Amino acid sequence: MYYNIHTHSSINHPEVIELINQYPNEVNFQYDTFSVGIHPWYLDENRLTEDIERMELIIQHPKCKAIGECGLDKRIETSIEVQKKVLIPQLYLAEKYKKPVILHCVAAYQEIIEIKKQLNLSIPLIIHGFSKNSQVAASLIKNDFYLSFGKYLLLNPELSIVLKQVPTDRIFLETDMMDHSIFDVYRKAEDIIQLGVKNIIKQNYNRVFNP
Repeated sequence: MYYNIHTHSSINHPEVIELINQYPNEVNFQYDTFSVGIHPWYLDENRLTEDIERMELIIQHPKCKAIGECGLDKRIETSIEVQKKVLIPQLYLAEKYKKPVILHCVAAYQEIIEIKKQLNLSIPLIIHGFSKNSQVAASLIKNDFYLSFGKYLLLNPELSIVLKQVPTDRIFLETDMMDHSIFDVYRKAEDIIQLGVKNIIKQNYNRVFNP
């Protein structure tokens, strides 16, 4: 079985378990597994209370495996303070219901680490679409984050070095919105780390998403 922990569209393949990214106001419960969250690009402060209340109902559904994607993005116009105001209630929900979190993080890794410490979070936090250097990866791993690799693994040869240095029990794979398939990502990861990637990801998925 292949595990795609973050995608925006289903390929509906019998050998692939997919976490379909969904938003609180448009959840399709027909998907076998999904995540739900408020992305920083699409946040609406005026609807925050309503969205969080709806999320609390949705995440209790057995098909909802994670909160997300949610997070912080320093390259958008919305201030980090407003983004935090939307992110933190989602993290509290995740902690309350013991759900892992799939994080969108752009140029805000230190802030995410600080929030994890301040809130004393015990639930798994996964940085999706990881594309940074070994130093950033090491800092995140030291603070108990998981790293999910996708399109940048196929596009950026330097990321191969980073993947080799990440402990195998901290790795996930994904497609996000890219044209390549999850099978392409698995093949690339296997080429890089020269280990049984299917078994590694299966064990990580069962530990984090099916505790």
